Amino acid sequence: MALDVFVCTADPYKEPPMIVVNTALSVMAYEYPTDKISVYVSDDGGSALTLFALVEAAKFATHWLPFCRENSLMDRCPEAYFASNPSGNQNIKMMYEKMKKKIEDVVERGEVGNDVVQQLEALKQWTDEFNPGNHPPVIQVLLDNNNDRDVSGCLLPTLTYVCRQKKTSFPHHFKAGALNTLLRVSASMSNAPIILTLDCDMYSNDPHTPIRALCYLLDPNMNSNLAYVQFPQIFPKLNPDDIYACEFKRLFQINPMGFNNSIGPNYVGTGCFFNRRAFFSTPSSFLSPSPELPHLHPTHVLDKPIKADEILARALLVAACDYETDTQWGYQIGFRYGSLVEDFYTGYRMQCEGWRSVFCNPKTAAFHGDAPITLVDALSQTKRWAFGLLQVGFCKYSPLTFGIRKMGLLMGLCYSHYTFWPLWAIPLTVYAFLPPLALLNGLPIFPKVLEIWFALYVLLFVGAYAQDFMESALEGGSFRRWWNEQRMWMIRGVSCWLFGLAEFTLKSFGIFKHGFSLTHKLLHSDQVKKYDEQIFDLGISSPLFVPLTTAAIINLFAFIIGFIRLSFLNEELVMQMLTTGFVVINCLPIYSAVVFWSDKGAKISTNTILLATFLASALSAISSLFLN
Repeated sequence: MALDVFVCTADPYKEPPMIVVNTALSVMAYEYPTDKISVYVSDDGGSALTLFALVEAAKFATHWLPFCRENSLMDRCPEAYFASNPSGNQNIKMMYEKMKKKIEDVVERGEVGNDVVQQLEALKQWTDEFNPGNHPPVIQVLLDNNNDRDVSGCLLPTLTYVCRQKKTSFPHHFKAGALNTLLRVSASMSNAPIILTLDCDMYSNDPHTPIRALCYLLDPNMNSNLAYVQFPQIFPKLNPDDIYACEFKRLFQINPMGFNNSIGPNYVGTGCFFNRRAFFSTPSSFLSPSPELPHLHPTHVLDKPIKADEILARALLVAACDYETDTQWGYQIGFRYGSLVEDFYTGYRMQCEGWRSVFCNPKTAAFHGDAPITLVDALSQTKRWAFGLLQVGFCKYSPLTFGIRKMGLLMGLCYSHYTFWPLWAIPLTVYAFLPPLALLNGLPIFPKVLEIWFALYVLLFVGAYAQDFMESALEGGSFRRWWNEQRMWMIRGVSCWLFGLAEFTLKSFGIFKHGFSLTHKLLHSDQVKKYDEQIFDLGISSPLFVPLTTAAIINLFAFIIGFIRLSFLNEELVMQMLTTGFVVINCLPIYSAVVFWSDKGAKISTNTILLATFLASALSAISSLFLN
């Protein structure tokens, strides 16, 4: 059964082309008939640098794929293989390093040389008028699985570069729009019944993964209503204690196992094998609503080679920016528009239509990826999720209303748990500021020590944290990893969740327009060093750090004043001393970044400290007027 692979990238400087190349090569080297694999790389940044990198990758693939087969490699991502086998085959390693240097030199220069441009017609489209937000569609078939062969004589998979047309006067719908373009372009060129979607940094770790997915997709007991098979996101490069809590084990591994007992897990944007038909219809009504062109039907059989003029003309047509005008694309067909978390929203809408999904978590991870290694990237990523989840939670397809009607109470509440996740910002922000401000003014807000309600507060606090730690420990987590996870939960509450909630509220009133922000995947050596040494990197100036630093200052000041006043001996203020002290302990990395770190890359910026100090002083002054 044929397989189309979608790899998405959008910026050659935030997502270096070598990362894209490694991901593409890892899936091209699947232990699967190569004439059945077609890889489509969407370049939503419209960069000639990415196309150049893929041209070089196509040349290297003629040597890399037979090398993988002959040596039965499990690591078929070149970068991962050479990192774990530094003394491996030196000839193939030298070829890889030569390709890598060539690509990185071109990226550093910021342009492709004229000699290369003359060799590839598609590169001539990058004129002075060509820019990321305004350009024609570019589609280039770099390898053809019907004609191109590797050095051993075996056919190579198809590799196609796709850059959809963009104009400032047409909405492009971010990643969902790019995926829908790939859905139409691939239907015009190969139309495989199975589709694998991947982020550009999520490379294959197991060459047999397609076979595992087909075990479900071809199972006669479930294939009639099975939309997708979701594999977990695994991040092998996390530092031992995961200081920024980017593993998201509950989200990517634990919760999906529970969803499997109902109608299946949500789609998490990468590492997912789809039944193409699920994008065009419900399980009970075949192709309703139907795509506009016959050749976009999932059952359409292609009768011309992929490089035929007619095929390329069709592909360019459906990659045009105005193609979706007055159609159902993004609303009833394809990946769904309306949320920055297009993956979550698309999987949710599919399940509301009657489709099921399956979570597959083999012992050998199917895919490996990269997680953010700076605090600002970790928080920015979660802020984007928060904004997108609230878009789903408060739309007409809200899980609390539409979802419960379509999927039942249990699954509706499961999806609601995710969509309203950012609302934790409200109680966490209150928790961060109200107890210390009340403590500064000697105002008790919790029960006395000898009252029965005090015991209830303690029981709830200890019980919740004990359960959380037990769940983490049962999944192999250490105490320090769990501690970092609960600390980041509080940090996110007063930073990215708070900002995401505020931005969503402003957008709802037409005051704010949100854009899609990419997570940086280009790693600088100093950032890697600090991450490996488990140092909180707060050196980048960001508004996200202001409320966080403000809360840290207020809690520390309140705890010191409370200690001087012997508030811990006052049974009315004991609980406030405990909660404030707990926040202070969790803020130790922030105090270190304010006072101790001499490294400018780890120390909080002076502007952030001054602004946070001003806000802390203002809040203290205002609270003294109302809480005294």
